[in-house]
Amino acid sequence: MTASAPLREVEPDWRAGGFGLYVHWPFCLAKCPYCDFNSHVSRDVDQAAWRDALLAEMRATRALSGPRRAGSLFFGGGTPSLMPPETVAALIEAADALWGLDPDAEITLEANPTSVEADRFRAYASAGVNRVSMGVQALNDPDLRALGRMHTAAEARAAFDVARAAFDRVSFDLIYARQHQTPAAWEAELREALAMAVDHLSLYQLTVEPGTRFAELHARGRLRGLPPDARSAEMYALTQALAAEAGVPAYEISNHARPGAESRHNLVYWRSGDFAGIGPGAHGRLTVEGRRLATETERAPGPWLAAAGAPEAIRTEALSDEDRAAEHLMMALRLGEGADLDRHARLAGAPIDPARLAPLEADGLLRRDGPRLIATEAGRPLLDALLRELLV
Repeated sequence: MTASAPLREVEPDWRAGGFGLYVHWPFCLAKCPYCDFNSHVSRDVDQAAWRDALLAEMRATRALSGPRRAGSLFFGGGTPSLMPPETVAALIEAADALWGLDPDAEITLEANPTSVEADRFRAYASAGVNRVSMGVQALNDPDLRALGRMHTAAEARAAFDVARAAFDRVSFDLIYARQHQTPAAWEAELREALAMAVDHLSLYQLTVEPGTRFAELHARGRLRGLPPDARSAEMYALTQALAAEAGVPAYEISNHARPGAESRHNLVYWRSGDFAGIGPGAHGRLTVEGRRLATETERAPGPWLAAAGAPEAIRTEALSDEDRAAEHLMMALRLGEGADLDRHARLAGAPIDPARLAPLEADGLLRRDGPRLIATEAGRPLLDALLRELLV
């Protein structure tokens, strides 16, 4: 990112995406081999110290952001369902006191099936959580073991039933294009998932991320059975078709929902709203005095804990107009609703060059709907390439 270009006053722009809060809990029972998130295995967590530190960083972030109201609060990780319900309650209460939560604010907590207990979920609901996102990942035991998951398929189904009894809104994640997976096997699994789903599914294609155990195995030629690109593309197309048929079409590349059940918090990101990032390694975007700031905190849990609450512990960088416009386009084109070209032009100071758009539209990869630019069904899997053409 560069901060040398002149910055235009665009203070109200973030309101087009809203404002949300993200709280990162970095601890897990085990590190999954495909995961590149900032997660750590620790059996000895000082819960009181972590609660106090998260509250302190909330206060420091509020001093930076200034007054505004939040439409969403998302507890991510790591495994936030390892947090004591009392900590979750304290953080929700503090968020409301510091910023103010909308009366219908979406408050989401990520959970793994290994950490689901009925009493614990009822306590989260009493604390104010009204949506749960569950990391199911697969619905058969051999693939769960290959993914390094600690739960069985039966435990995942039971945990889903517990969550559905406690919360009106329940989402869960699945990973496809797994080792040795065939399109027929994925179709059967996806049909079961769609029959279970309440209103939202996140369906991710397996990717080998740098720095993960899978990346290490892949480099040594020991990550066998990954599907070729053509088979992965077939599974992607199958995913889109079956989910749409079931009434949960893709509103974002990997996220599917019944109309009105989209993740409001994630829409803040994709619509380039402002969001405050709390916790180790959390990123944020805050518009302060007309400048769009990228914020970031220390990733390592120990150093983060020692510094939490100090204003200097929240690193900030002002984004240039070019960066802001590029980020808006990169995020918005992930959505079924696409990008607002007028908004992009205001951020960039000029519209996208029609000479760049024309061939992509002619090839059926992008289309316009009034002032919006939308990636087509054929264009979505090629989004990175489309952005390179538009932003060079």
